[in-house]
Amino acid sequence: MSVPYETAAYEPPDSPESPEEHLARLLGRALNSFELPDEVIRQLDCALAHDGSLHSAHHSAGLHRETYRHTWLLADGSALTLWELVHNTAPGDEPQHEVYVDEEELRTATARLPLPPDAPDFELPVAVRLPSPPSLRKLYVPDGSADHARRLLRRAENTDRPGAETAALLATARAHRITQAFGRPSRAGRAGLSFSLYEHGFLLDDGAELSVWEVEHTVTPDGRHMCEVYVSEDAAREAMERRAAQVP
Repeated sequence: MSVPYETAAYEPPDSPESPEEHLARLLGRALNSFELPDEVIRQLDCALAHDGSLHSAHHSAGLHRETYRHTWLLADGSALTLWELVHNTAPGDEPQHEVYVDEEELRTATARLPLPPDAPDFELPVAVRLPSPPSLRKLYVPDGSADHARRLLRRAENTDRPGAETAALLATARAHRITQAFGRPSRAGRAGLSFSLYEHGFLLDDGAELSVWEVEHTVTPDGRHMCEVYVSEDAAREAMERRAAQVP
């Protein structure tokens, strides 16, 4: 549960639009948002981050059509995309917004628009239309943060876990946050392994911020979950790759 700043929660100013706010704006302007499956809405209610980008555009004689790709990162590490169609081909020339769950539906809707087939059209390349997701909002919550750090380090089973210096700093933590990071080792899918990566961010007593990275995986003799903790994201991801490589 979040708390106001006066009780020691910390949130930087000018925070980006949240996934919930982005979804609410998209559904609020889409004329057909009521057609989206309930399961899709339930999944998006738990999104951790989002990204929106122009996908393609089509212009001719005062008429135009643009399509946008809206992608959300879900709590289980998967991504869900909605496609927005914006055009002014309806009577009155007012922009109309529609939203679809897949590209096939988008193409069907686009084909119905009264646009000349020879109108200039462009589509952005993948490298441009899929930028990295924005950073998540940093919201620290004071809830036994120093004890949380102590328990996290205690259950870490890797020999190269953070040492005494990091532990001493985390003992001064007055608030913390936990964020799931995305992306699995390249071999994880083929081997059917379970990997999760979490950033534990701490707000220290002097106002500094410090993060440690937790890896949970099932590369163990009996398939049980194992916890490892590292001082950086790079070190954590390298450890994930090493673990995945151990499985034939």
